[in-house]
Amino acid sequence: MDSYNLVSFVGMFVLMGVAWVLSADRWRLNWRVIGWGIGLQLLVASFIFIVPAGTRVFLVVNDGVVKVLDSAGAGSRFVFGRLALGPGQVDENGVESLGFILAFQAFPTIIFFSALIAILYYVGIMPRLIKAFAWVFTRLMRISGAESLATASNIFVGVESNLTIRPHLARLTPSELCTVLTAGMATVASNVLALYVLTLQKQFPTIAGHLISASLLSAPAALIMSKILLPESGKPETLGLRVEPYYEREGSLFEAIINGANAGVRMIAGIAALLVAVLGLVALIDLALSGIGSLVNPLLGLEGQWSLGGLCGYLCYPLTLALGVPPADAGEVSRIIGERVIVTEVASYSDLAAAMEKGLFEHPRSAVIAAYALCGFAHIASMAIFVGSVCALAPQCAKTIGPVAVRALVAATLACLMTACVAGTFFTEGSILLGGS
Repeated sequence: MDSYNLVSFVGMFVLMGVAWVLSADRWRLNWRVIGWGIGLQLLVASFIFIVPAGTRVFLVVNDGVVKVLDSAGAGSRFVFGRLALGPGQVDENGVESLGFILAFQAFPTIIFFSALIAILYYVGIMPRLIKAFAWVFTRLMRISGAESLATASNIFVGVESNLTIRPHLARLTPSELCTVLTAGMATVASNVLALYVLTLQKQFPTIAGHLISASLLSAPAALIMSKILLPESGKPETLGLRVEPYYEREGSLFEAIINGANAGVRMIAGIAALLVAVLGLVALIDLALSGIGSLVNPLLGLEGQWSLGGLCGYLCYPLTLALGVPPADAGEVSRIIGERVIVTEVASYSDLAAAMEKGLFEHPRSAVIAAYALCGFAHIASMAIFVGSVCALAPQCAKTIGPVAVRALVAATLACLMTACVAGTFFTEGSILLGGS
């Protein structure tokens, strides 16, 4: 361990300090949530990265996810042929891959994982896992059963987690609503997680295990940040109560597979449309900023091309240093983390993979911290999706959800950064945190 581990540890409290400054009520903090949230993160991270048994579990989970991904690729290779072969792969006829193609290699895994999650729901495994995590949050942190259940659901699924608390959505307090939105944006869905694994697997062989651990760590981080930014001032009706997940069970296993696969197709269409629109708009904004920069730079004696990503990087630079990223890599990492708010984590993970491929990081810990910091839906497009979902299920929330959603986006961003601090705290040269990066 070195001084950067200490910087990462202190960074957790720096981020909570930022949340406190932005809090709606700085003197109404729930210290039980903060204390247990930090404790759970450090406990889980210690088990995974220090305890030998935890290390073995981490590697088994990582290898298991990789093998499942290989199984998922069988269907896409049958449908798309050579286009579905990953970088360096060769099929049984000796045909080589054309390289990484997002649409034909990564997107089909979303369909597979959506169907797999639907099966796990149908046979009752997923509801049991969600209830177990919800019980831990309710019991230890003394928060409402509804927000505990929503947070636990988001460890495994995405926007559909709102369905698990559908009967309670209309009666949530603003603080509960903030927690529900924050948890949704601070974590990632299992089906989309496969997309990130394929993006980074070549440069980062143990990335599957890291992303799963990041989603686990981000759940208590989301509770901490949401309760600091918007503390509870009312009395939740499910406070301290155990809430059963609400979901409509399919009539048969085959129906679950069909509905899960169709949900995956809809998600792919949404992600693809979002990337095309957002990246195109960002390119247009970058064109305008580049023109402004060409006029301003000579007057101010500046160098470099202006861009939206570069601007976001400057804004995130101090926080990136607080994560424990060495100054030599902080500029590139802050750019990648900062642009996520605009261009989504899918594009940011692609940029991280490209930066690792080009060897832009002098220190291995930089890539590890960036991978954890990006593991979440903390961006504007996701905020709109989660708000739309809540309003569709509970139209009564539409009048008050706007300001709460903005706070939730800030809280989710800080929660993802807090998770990165935990990873940075336990990073050591040669450990499994380093993986193959």
